Amino acid sequence: MNARSTMQSKVQAYLLERRQAGFALKIEGEQLARFARFTDATGYRGPLTIALASSWAVANRLGHRITAARRIEVLRPFARYCRSWDRQSEIPPLRLFGPGHRRLTPHIYKDAELRTLMRAALKLHPPHGLRGHTCATVIGLIAACGLRISEAVALRREDVDLEQGVLQIRHGKFDKARLVPMHSSTRNALQRYVQRRDQDPQCRDGGAFFVFDHGRELTRERLHYAFRTVRKALRRRPRGGHRRYRLHDARHTFVCRRLELWYQQGVDIDQHILALSTYVGHAHPTDTYWYATATPRLMALAARRLDLLAGGGAA
Repeated sequence: MNARSTMQSKVQAYLLERRQAGFALKIEGEQLARFARFTDATGYRGPLTIALASSWAVANRLGHRITAARRIEVLRPFARYCRSWDRQSEIPPLRLFGPGHRRLTPHIYKDAELRTLMRAALKLHPPHGLRGHTCATVIGLIAACGLRISEAVALRREDVDLEQGVLQIRHGKFDKARLVPMHSSTRNALQRYVQRRDQDPQCRDGGAFFVFDHGRELTRERLHYAFRTVRKALRRRPRGGHRRYRLHDARHTFVCRRLELWYQQGVDIDQHILALSTYVGHAHPTDTYWYATATPRLMALAARRLDLLAGGGAA
């Protein structure tokens, strides 16, 4: 490796080293590959500079400043790697384009909205096919157990213990595994799905738990495409900061509904938040608090508890 090497070769060497150290870098790797193609397309052969990083950062399709800031975040570890063997390489400042993250208020689904989504999913093409049943079940599972989309999609048959009512998440975020107990209603819904799924002879022998017609395994891309189809059919605008319904907001909904239930039951939230954090696969309770949204019901319950505490009553 030398300063005159192509940027693609530098990125490949960096990703190889990091992945050998145990880092997946899937999204970061895709972004760095785009940066390398952007750079090499100009014929540039030289060190990574702040000017070069800035040119790629602002070349995003919509020109959003937050996208530029996130691109800089992705480039900084790679820039440090380049500087370790090429002292002419420059590390772009962290906030060159401002903060790379912001919290837009998620849409916390009402029960009726989730049922509407699931009914709409059942109407997906082909009529009476397995695709609609799969998407409807995944929507319900994420809302009922707070799974990540990637975790639901990755479930294998052996990961779903319907007798014990437990899901085994083998590769959560940071490759952490965990067990997720299910409510009996969720287990019953999955049992009904299995009965419907295995009516198709092409689906019986596959390893994936969730499949589409003709035994095609569910993927994130197929699920997101199906959800976009459902969303367009409903033509509803969400509450909160996002322009459209998001499937990921079903996970936010799970956290908020659990906190509402605990407030209603008089549970000590500070003592139980670690259990909730573990259940949804967060590394720290602060990550779980990030998911909490000030719904009217949650605020009313919290205010009621505060009034009880201020008045000396039992919480």
